[in-house]
Amino acid sequence: MLIQSRDNPKIKEYIRLRDKRSERESAGAFILEGARLIDDAIRENAGLISAFYTRASAEKFCRTVEALRSLLNDKAYEITEEVSLKMSGTVAPQGIYACASRLDKTPSLDKIVYGEKFLVLNGLADPGNIGTVLRTADAVGISGVYLCGCCDIYNPKTVRSTMGSLFRVPIEDRMTYADAVAALKAAGVSVYASVVDKDAESLRGFNFPPCSAVVIGNEGNGLSDDDVKLCDGRITIKMSGTVESLNAATAAALFLWELSK
Repeated sequence: MLIQSRDNPKIKEYIRLRDKRSERESAGAFILEGARLIDDAIRENAGLISAFYTRASAEKFCRTVEALRSLLNDKAYEITEEVSLKMSGTVAPQGIYACASRLDKTPSLDKIVYGEKFLVLNGLADPGNIGTVLRTADAVGISGVYLCGCCDIYNPKTVRSTMGSLFRVPIEDRMTYADAVAALKAAGVSVYASVVDKDAESLRGFNFPPCSAVVIGNEGNGLSDDDVKLCDGRITIKMSGTVESLNAATAAALFLWELSK
């Protein structure tokens, strides 16, 4: 089936999912754009609902489009270049898109294995930061990430910036911060707050217990005193010169590296 109209209901639905968090939440779905991201979704059995591709993208990414056709049958639609430009959220679209069901790969605290590590993100607002943190968590083998009061993990900018790690890292994004910390502690996980405070313990040389979690706070405000009090300890990155703090994603990368040793 060739979709030629930008007003086609399926195209309108895709655009609503792209643009509105409320639509993504009510539909339990989100969008993917680009061959690499869609390849990762296929490889990780991410639950694709539908796909769209131009004739040019079918020639350039023939294996990806063939996989989509095989997986989705009549729910893989060819679209015109004009429709593709309407759907794209990038400067240089590749002409290949998909809709996927909300992921159900969440962290399990029922049986904590010795040495498991977790990350809690509290109030992060920048999609790029969250995507970068998830990529780092994936790289160092973090067991699960809790997103509490953060921007939408299914925001297209966040999804793109994860570079496929979204499909591999267990994620929980529906718990409050207090509930997430309580659940981790109840499972025997020691939880540490990352803070900007010279009196806190230094990350350099800190020995994390076998089962531990680190909390990273909002980019501008960090963690509130009440949030810190819920944790088992406070850790800081001691810095030289006049630097007072680091970008949240950079700080998270340092904490995750030390946590995963």
